[in-house]
Amino acid sequence: MNKLLKEILSALLPIALGVFIMYWVYRDFDFDRVGDVLLHGMSWGWMLLSLFFGVMSHVFRGWRWKQTLVPLGVYPRTGNCVDAIFVSYATNLVLPRVGEVSRCGVLARYDKVSFAKSLGTVVTERLLDGICVLLITGATFLLQMPVFLRFFQETGTKIPSLLHLLTSPWFYVSLFSVIGVGVLLYYLLRMLSVYEKVKGVVRGVCEGILSLRQVSQMGLFIFYTVAIWACYFLHFYLTFFCFGFTESLSLLAGLVMFVGGTFAVIVPTPNGAGPWHFAVITMMMLYGVSDADASMFALIVHGIQTLLVIVLGVYGWLHAMWANR
Repeated sequence: MNKLLKEILSALLPIALGVFIMYWVYRDFDFDRVGDVLLHGMSWGWMLLSLFFGVMSHVFRGWRWKQTLVPLGVYPRTGNCVDAIFVSYATNLVLPRVGEVSRCGVLARYDKVSFAKSLGTVVTERLLDGICVLLITGATFLLQMPVFLRFFQETGTKIPSLLHLLTSPWFYVSLFSVIGVGVLLYYLLRMLSVYEKVKGVVRGVCEGILSLRQVSQMGLFIFYTVAIWACYFLHFYLTFFCFGFTESLSLLAGLVMFVGGTFAVIVPTPNGAGPWHFAVITMMMLYGVSDADASMFALIVHGIQTLLVIVLGVYGWLHAMWANR
């Protein structure tokens, strides 16, 4: 019973955290305006172009994943790798960070790929993603340092402002986000301790991690990596041109908000709901966009992008079953 309760809580807490932050951010928002903006106040052409790059980011990730599996002596179908990526992102909407496990399960089922080895390649991917995020963040911070410093000041995280934290509502949003990350790390460590008890799993994970050293066509691997992050950025940045109040924002402004949003989705809520809105809205206001318009942008863009993840997840699940029937 205790185990079942823990599993239920681990599934509900991320959702509850996201709902709490969303309520706090949008407690005074005029939702009646959303329908009018969707029908008459945005350019769907730019949105569709943005969604194209969203799809391609998953496709490139699937292709790159297959590259890391080949050195292990396994040759999954390219389509299965891409479908597994689609399914994993959709799974994360329900159980944050479980998608990494689910995509390994897809290949284990349809291509008989060792779960442990494929999990090792996923760990390698996440380490590489971390390096990419740090590089992008470092470059953006140097280019837009005054904006980041203003962001820290506005959110009460600047050192001289620490005494005023208890009076800042944004502090509590940040605090609950940090607590959410802490809970996520706790469960990941618990999962790791369970894996270590399974014979051969740790060895398989290590083999998967080390597979990166044996990847052939390293130039192609690097191209896929750059393409993934370029698509992520364009998936976000092109949405600026969908609205009159954001179309004049610069490329550097897009980078700043992209970095902020990237760190926000680390918080274990469905697709970063709540923390992502908080980060993007706060940073967009630093560039002169009104609170109402910034909130509208975040709500619509995140909603449409989340819908894309759901559609791709359903497609990936059905296509994998059909292609491997």
